[in-house]
Amino acid sequence: MNPFTLLTSRVVPLPIDNIDTDQIIPARFLKTISKEGLDRNLFCDWRYHEDGSEQPDFILNKPEAKGAQILLAGDNFGCGSSREHAPWALTQFGFRAILSSSFADIFRGNALKNSLLPVVIPEDVKQELFALRENDANLSITIDLETQTLSLPDGRKVEFPVDPFAKYCLLNGVDELGYLLKHEREIAAWEARQPWALNTLGA
Repeated sequence: MNPFTLLTSRVVPLPIDNIDTDQIIPARFLKTISKEGLDRNLFCDWRYHEDGSEQPDFILNKPEAKGAQILLAGDNFGCGSSREHAPWALTQFGFRAILSSSFADIFRGNALKNSLLPVVIPEDVKQELFALRENDANLSITIDLETQTLSLPDGRKVEFPVDPFAKYCLLNGVDELGYLLKHEREIAAWEARQPWALNTLGA
């Protein structure tokens, strides 16, 4: 996993509330256990015509979306079922952060475990960013995970919450397993001191 420290990127707007995980990645694409290629099916039913050709008006198909790493979404993003393929598809497309006024709890947890930062911002800030992006297709903002701040184009900084353990993992580029492995020596030493371990060794 790549560490998440300071991210400056253009913004992709998707001003729709209650985007659920089936809209992010439809159920018919969940047969795979690999993340590879899921970016092609991200928002598939909005992104393509029935014949597979691109919907030219959908934001991900526009040139300004290419290479952008921040998605600006409506309220209650990621609701619905708990599929982990949703953050997989988003990160495979290239997104590292999503801005919204609220996230579904299970999606937020899955996102953080997959190096995708869900940033909760006030409703008025969200609407301001949508308006700014409408007037400037190259709108760029900066997210500083260390200070937990979002820098707006006018220089204002907006604080956002993040779980301390998830923050540590993101800053250091490790998942939960990677965190445990970093403490393998301490874990082994603790296990060796336990009565059951001593009894086993004595036997």
